[in-house]
Amino acid sequence: MYRTLKRVEEHERAGVLVAANFKTVKRLLASRYTVVSALVTPAWLEKLEPQLRARTEAELPVYVAEPKLLETITGYVMHQGALAVAKIPPLPDFETLLNNSPRPLLLAAVESIASAENLGAVVRCCAAFGVHFLIVGETCGSPFQRRAVAGSMGTIFEQPLVRVDNLVATLTALRARGVRCLAAHPRPGAKNLAKVNLRGDCCLVFGAEGPGLTEAVLAACDDAVEIPMPSHMNSLNVAVATGVFLYEATRQRG
Repeated sequence: MYRTLKRVEEHERAGVLVAANFKTVKRLLASRYTVVSALVTPAWLEKLEPQLRARTEAELPVYVAEPKLLETITGYVMHQGALAVAKIPPLPDFETLLNNSPRPLLLAAVESIASAENLGAVVRCCAAFGVHFLIVGETCGSPFQRRAVAGSMGTIFEQPLVRVDNLVATLTALRARGVRCLAAHPRPGAKNLAKVNLRGDCCLVFGAEGPGLTEAVLAACDDAVEIPMPSHMNSLNVAVATGVFLYEATRQRG
């Protein structure tokens, strides 16, 4: 797995993910994910050894290599000499997460995000602001890609999420249960984020880096909401926008 870091589809088919920096590996070792193996430099072995020894796996191979050899194995320059492979656990289903989440609900949903780094940063925002669970639509990339895991800074190991086959149907089901679905989308008639009540059950919906949300997903939401900007700009990077929306929601909730 360490020699195929750029072939992320192979990893997901094998049911594993790769943590590829020191902080992410530390979070992985502190999590309930099953760790398959680790690959570290001698210096990082010394730092990680207590956590590695504390793991409960019956057998956990730890490979140790000098930085140059590690770079030969992985095929690229390693800024941090620590990697680990873990099994992707079975994800909970939508109904289970919905029924087990406390009220008022704070959910987020994403559609068509192509950048693994952006998707990982969205996961990190959700973890930072206490989102009960993240809904990953069918047209999004995998949040378990190596770059997404790194972009989340390992919060993927804590943040509940669900992948759905039909985001429009999922949003429709939420609205039927009284959850307001709010599209983060600047367009004529969009409401000002600062003036929208986010204290009740709500799901904030974020779209692709370029075009934003599709018309079908917009139609499945209650309202479109935009971040007020006193400039000629009318949009932000999707991960930044996620952070702004979630901050406002948690601010309103005290």
